[in-house]
Amino acid sequence: MDQPRPYHREHYRLAVAYPVMFFDAATIGEGKVTNLSVFGCTIECADAVPEKTNLLVRLILPDQEESLPIESAEVRWVKGKQVGLQFSKLERTANLRLHGFVWDRMLERLQTIKQQSPANPYA
Repeated sequence: MDQPRPYHREHYRLAVAYPVMFFDAATIGEGKVTNLSVFGCTIECADAVPEKTNLLVRLILPDQEESLPIESAEVRWVKGKQVGLQFSKLERTANLRLHGFVWDRMLERLQTIKQQSPANPYA
């Protein structure tokens, strides 16, 4: 069994595959969120998006039918078809929904890890 790697990110990120739509005055695009935190995400998209662009983003999360609106997300980096976004403006309800969604998935992941780990013979 592989040894767990130490976690070095400042904030927990979820590995996901959710649809996303984004736009600004010059760009309209769609793609797939590949990782998500409460402060940003990475998306894969075919459309070129310049760094430092501020986008309006709609995340399609499986917790509700309605998309999660992010009023402003800055493009922090671009590597090929991957784009790193930092969320800079969310309505309070959207922010609470995002935090709750990430928290719930984090707890699910921890529960899965706990169930997969061998029992401690010294406990």
